Parts: sequence; C-alpha cells; structure tokens
Amino acid sequence: MIDLLSSPLMQRALLAALLVGVTAPVVGTYLVQRRLALLGDGIGHIALTGVAAGWLAGSLAGMATPESLALPGAVVVAVLGAVGIEWVRARGRITGDVAMAILFYGGIAGGVLLIKVAGGTSANLMNYLFGSIATVSSGDLIWTAGLAGLVLVVGLGLRPLLFAVSHDEEFALASGLPVHLLTSVLAALAALTVTVSMRVVGLLLVSALMIVPVATAQVVAHSFARTMALASAIGAVVSVVGLAVTYWYDLPPGATIVVLAILGYTVVSAVGRRRGPGQAADAHPALRDDVRVGGEA
Repeated sequence: MIDLLSSPLMQRALLAALLVGVTAPVVGTYLVQRRLALLGDGIGHIALTGVAAGWLAGSLAGMATPESLALPGAVVVAVLGAVGIEWVRARGRITGDVAMAILFYGGIAGGVLLIKVAGGTSANLMNYLFGSIATVSSGDLIWTAGLAGLVLVVGLGLRPLLFAVSHDEEFALASGLPVHLLTSVLAALAALTVTVSMRVVGLLLVSALMIVPVATAQVVAHSFARTMALASAIGAVVSVVGLAVTYWYDLPPGATIVVLAILGYTVVSAVGRRRGPGQAADAHPALRDDVRVGGEA
C-alpha cells in the first residue's frame, strides 16, 4: 500500500479515478431518470471525433506532441455535439433513437477519418477508447480536476431544476422553467463527464461508470438525492479499488473498474430481492417528492 501511495504516477491516477468515480454517477442519475442511459455511449463516440480533431490541430500547428490537444478537442466537440443533438431532438426533427445512432456512427467514422488525416492510425485512438490511466499527466489531471469541479458545481447546484426537467419535462415546461436551456445544460454536463472519464475507463466504457452505480444505489435508496449521493460513493469506491487492484495485477484499469461496479450491482440486487419488496427500496428511479420544482432535495 505504501508503494502504491508513494508513486507519483499512481498518485495522479488515484486522484483522477476518485474525481471520475464521484462525478460520473451525478450526471448518470439524471440520465437514468430521463431514460437516456445510453447517452453517455453516444457522446463517447462523438468525443472520439474530438480527440482526433485535437490531434489534427496539434499536427497542423507543428506541435511535437499533437496528442496534447486531444482532451481539449474532445471537450469542445463532445459538448457541441451533445447540445446540438439535444437541440434538434427537442424540436421534434429527429427521435431519441435516431439521435443516438447519429452520435454512435458519426462519432466513430469522424474519429477514424480525422486521425488518418492527422497522420496517425486507428491504433492511436485505442488509449482513448479503453482508457489509459497510467498515462495521466499533470496537465491531464488539471483538466480532469477542473472539468469535474465544474460538473459537480452545476450538477449539484441546479439539482432541483434539473430533476424537474428529468422527471417530467412537460410539467416543468408548464411550470415556466426554461426546459430547453436546462436540457442543453444537462447534455453539456454529460459531454464533460464523458471527456473527464475517458482517461480512466475509456470512451467505450464510460457509460457504465455513469449508470451502473446509479442502478446499484436505486436498489437501496428511497429518494433522488440519496440515490445520487450513494451512487457517487459507489463510483468512487469501485474506481479507487479497481485501480488499486490493477497496481498489483496486470489487468486493464477501465475494464476492472466496470466489472467491479457490475459485480457490486449483482450482489446488492440479490440481497435486495432476498429481503423482499417490502424492505428493499424501489428499483425505479426512487424519485418521489423529495425534490420539487424550486424546492430542495
């Protein structure tokens, strides 16, 4: 354990894992409530285009390490893509499943195409697809901390309003809330969460870290606020423990973290079922009236 904590590399990796583990379920709670659990997957794919675009910009600028612009590029493209798709969906021009398909396939195709134009290969994208926490630099950690802080401040600060929109969009609109603005904010938060998490679990697995801890928390939590808090705690634990396991065993960190999260869900669900429906919490969003429009959690 002392070796684990004394290594500068592992210190950065552990801090990044902790930030991601706490942040991802916060946004995931809203997505589950909106029944958009797979949105993180779609944004993860379009973020791949951002990674390649940042790489291309670095190459065109003559940078010695063009990949240093990969994270900023992913942030910009993911946010623009997520907000743009939400804007089009809200106006009824496309359905949710079509929007997801556009994110999925357009993101992958754009990433592969742009990385080739940048002079790289598809292999250069693998670390972003599956995570490479061992390569987290001090600069990456600063970006991660800044973006995670922003997501937490907005996600928690606007919780009553974002809950209202996520729980019943039509009622929120009738109540006079700026629904389109709030759904765009939520889409942007999801995009930021994906880009924050890509170094830890990878773009292909990030949605699991956003959703599985929430599903686990729903088994035992009785309210939206408690679900979010418990999900963040679970995310932090599985991220740190999963990373620690990979320090002693040669296992991929992202996959290990996700498998631990799924195992946790399996165990908690089995115990919840054994206790019976009268003792376990609602497995549905458990979102009764502890959060109201304009109220507090």
